This record gives sequence, C-alpha cells and structure tokens, in this order.
Amino acid sequence: MPKLAILGGKPLAAKSKKWAKWPVSEESDAQLVAKITRSNRWSFDGPVEWDFAQKFTAYQGAKFGACCANGTVGIQMALEALGIGAYDEVIVPGMTWQATAAACVDVNAIPVLVDVEADTYNLDLDKVEAAITSKTKAIIVVHLYGCVTDLDRLQRICKKNNLFLIEDCAHQHGTFWKGRGVGSFGEVSSWSFQESKVLSSGEGGFNMCKTKELFYKLYSLRNCGRPYPAEPAVFGLKKAAPMETALQSGNYRLTEWQAALLLGGLSRLDKQVKDRDANAIYLNSLLAQIPGIQVMRRRPQVTQQSYFNFTFRIDAKELGVDNTQFCQALDAEAGVAELFEPPYEPLNGCGLYKPLTKTRHNLSAAYKKAITPKRFSLPVCEDANKYTGVCAHPQLLMNSKADMEVVAAMVKKIVDNIDELRAVKTGARKQFKALPV
Repeated sequence: MPKLAILGGKPLAAKSKKWAKWPVSEESDAQLVAKITRSNRWSFDGPVEWDFAQKFTAYQGAKFGACCANGTVGIQMALEALGIGAYDEVIVPGMTWQATAAACVDVNAIPVLVDVEADTYNLDLDKVEAAITSKTKAIIVVHLYGCVTDLDRLQRICKKNNLFLIEDCAHQHGTFWKGRGVGSFGEVSSWSFQESKVLSSGEGGFNMCKTKELFYKLYSLRNCGRPYPAEPAVFGLKKAAPMETALQSGNYRLTEWQAALLLGGLSRLDKQVKDRDANAIYLNSLLAQIPGIQVMRRRPQVTQQSYFNFTFRIDAKELGVDNTQFCQALDAEAGVAELFEPPYEPLNGCGLYKPLTKTRHNLSAAYKKAITPKRFSLPVCEDANKYTGVCAHPQLLMNSKADMEVVAAMVKKIVDNIDELRAVKTGARKQFKALPV
C-alpha cells in the first residue's frame, strides 16, 4: 500500500484539521465600517484614512505617508514623483509580481530585469552593479516573501551611482532591519493591502517617502493633481502652494471603509508578525534537519521578519522530483488544495507580464526592443520557479507551534517516501490566485 496521501495513503494532517484562514477581522472593525456607512464621509481625505496613514507610517519608522488605490499605482506614482520617465532604465528583480516591472513601462521607463539570490529570492546585488548604465535612474528592490535584501550594501550602491531607491514592500508589513522598518530606507516605498497581504483591506495601497516635497507630489498624483490642502493637517505639514504640485494625474484614492479595515488590522499587526516570525524560525529549524531540504537565508540585520509567504527549497536533483510534484504531495498531506505552490514565474517568461501587447508602449522600435522581457537571462529565477522553490501561503504560519511540527513531518514523510512521488504525474502548474502588490 502507498504511504503518500497523493497516491491514496493516509494524510498526515487529520481530515478534521482546520488550518487558519485569512483575512481575519473583529467586531470593532465591523462597528467602525458601520459608523462610516451612517456618516456623510466615505472617501477623499477622511479622518479614518489619515488616522491610519499616520499610525502606519510611524510604525514603519518613515517620515511621511499616504494611502492610494493599490500597490501597483503606488509604484507608478513613486516613479513619477521622482521624475522617472521615457527611456530611463530602472533595475527590477526578475522574480516579483509582474506589476513591479509593469509600473515602469506605464511611465515609459525601461525595466531592466536582474536575477536573484538563490537562498533569498531577493536581488543579487553583484548582478545589480553589473546592470547599471548611464541611463539607470533607480533601483526597485522587492523584499520578497520572507526575506530582505542587504539594505546596507544596496544603499551604498545607490549613493555611489546617484540612483533613487524605491522599496516594494508588498510582502513586508512589520519587517524591521536593525530595528528600523523597511519602507523607510528608500526615497519612496510602495505597499499593497490586497486581500492576501499581511495587512489587508481587500484592495488598497500606500506610499511612504523621506521628504515633504515628495509627499506633496505623491499626494497630488493620487488626488487628480490637486495640491495638498492641509485639511486635516498631517505630519506637521502646511498647505502646499498650487504651483508647487500642479500635476496631471488621476484618482488613485482609498475609501474610508478600506481605511477602517486597515486601522483594525494595524492594531493586530505587530502581534501577528511576531507570532508568524516565531513559527517560521521554529519551522526552519525543523526543515533544516531533513535531507534534500534547504531553508532560506535570514540576514542577521533582520530584527523582525514579516511573512507574506513562507518559502523553502528542495534539492530537485537529489530527490529526483520537481517542486510541482512536491507541492502537490504536500497539499495532499495537508488536506488543502493549493496551500503550497511554486514561486512566481520569472518575468522574462511570465504569462501576465506582456508589455508589448499595449499600443501605448510602442514609443519606438528601440523602446520595444528594450522592454522585451525575453532579452534578459534569469537562470536562478527559472530554477526556483520550475524546479526548486516551494511557497506556502501566509496563513500557514498563523497556526500553532505544534502545527509547525506537523508541516515538518509532512515534508519529511515525502522525502522518506520519495520513490513513490517520483512515479506521480503532476498536472499543470497553477499560479497564485492572490495578487502580491
């Protein structure tokens, strides 16, 4: 009789096992949403929105911040606020959600895709330095999944080459580097509050920045070009003069209802991050003892790590299976479909990153050639997606410490019975349903 659940064996997790769900809410969230519904202030610089904006900015240790419609436009506005546009090159990691690169193309810049470190899935800074040219204007760093880029070295690279640093923190609400929140290191950072994020309002986004001048620009960009009115007064800022921030833009605002959910989520965030972090540390200690399993590297400067997804790697050659087989076997043991999946598709072959399909991106033959994704080589990204990377959805770490032992036992059971798994024919790889920016 087979031992693995994918072949009909008994699942290691009991059928009655209830894994944690996400997102979560409390009665106080519903009460605040109801209060807003009965009010006459549903959007446009409402008091709940700015209450959240100031508290979240302070939590991450940044100077200024404002809500926006989603993480995608947050990146686009960051680029525009920094004056980045047509034919400017922006270095982007090859492993990220497609919106990180698409936002560059949407301002007519050129995303330069760079490979990642095998043990963090974050930007390979040696390759970043090699990719810098006279046309490079910025680096967008994505602190992906449960890892952080070497921020000290990255800041030195940007300073040496006079480059802007934009932090894509869609996965990192509550992460701290040397006690200081990520998102406060770059000139501008962008955040996502999409449903699956560690801090969620269903949809939504946020920008943090270092200077009042950038805040004024970001405010205007998100608000149809209007200058900041200082009503209500936030971050100690005065009203912006109309000509200081006269910009062509659109409506990228957030509603009061979304801000209410975010305010409630923020009150729970730090404890949730600490609980996830403790579980991740424990789970990694267990996984590291299993042959053929490799845990991700945690840099010593990280003093608190948030997890959008928990990742580890398999030695595909040693085990003789790929990550799709392994993930499907894990799902069978857990009794939950798509709890485990391979990491993102590399952007040089991503099914959703198709910059050449939009007429507005056809600036010239040279521009079309420059933004063609397939011109970039991303071997580490490709290996992670096709063979070695395993991602668990964020609710995995919201279970108990004993559940982490169950997860490790699931992995060990598969490794111990790897001969059975080698004979399994897997279906087509499925991509994340949740949008990570």
